[in-house]
Amino acid sequence: MTGAPLPDLPEGSPDLSVRAMDNLRYIRETMERAGAFTAVPGWGGVAMGVTAIGAAWIASRATSNHAWLTTWLVEAVLGTVIASVTMYWKAKREHGSLLSGPGRKFALAFTPPVLLGGVLTLALVQQGASALVPALWLLCYGCAVVTGGALSVPVVPVMGFCFMLTGLAALWTGAAWRDAMLGLGFGGLHIVFGLIIARRYGG
Repeated sequence: MTGAPLPDLPEGSPDLSVRAMDNLRYIRETMERAGAFTAVPGWGGVAMGVTAIGAAWIASRATSNHAWLTTWLVEAVLGTVIASVTMYWKAKREHGSLLSGPGRKFALAFTPPVLLGGVLTLALVQQGASALVPALWLLCYGCAVVTGGALSVPVVPVMGFCFMLTGLAALWTGAAWRDAMLGLGFGGLHIVFGLIIARRYGG
């Protein structure tokens, strides 16, 4: 006994395999978005860039290495506060939490290179090699953005690579260009990529 033949699909309707692939693609993209940390702040990055440019201007007029280092450490604290507050606001607006799974993973990937940069900064200053500090900061921060950004929107790791390239350039430009390179990195790159993130990924 044979079963009834399957009805023909209406003319112009997509093949079942095509529809199945579209559904699988939609499910995969939805899962990727759900597992990504999307609270990276665009406007917060712009604000961090503006304060970094101000810090570069102030630091370039410092009369001692101590004053120079203090200026940039204050800027690091200020930038951290801006990033934390704006990430919190963006996560809240998206009905998410910085303590969610993606948020925790981002923090775990981002933090180690930053801590390493802090330890190496102390070692370089104690050894009288502070001329290498700007390159170290740019490289370690870039590495942190790349590793953390792998769990975020695609433009974030690209920003991290740009920071690392700027850090490599800072190795060759020397102390005379230290504030220009830091201003270019922490100022210019934060502003450019902050605007991109704000425009494409909602503030």
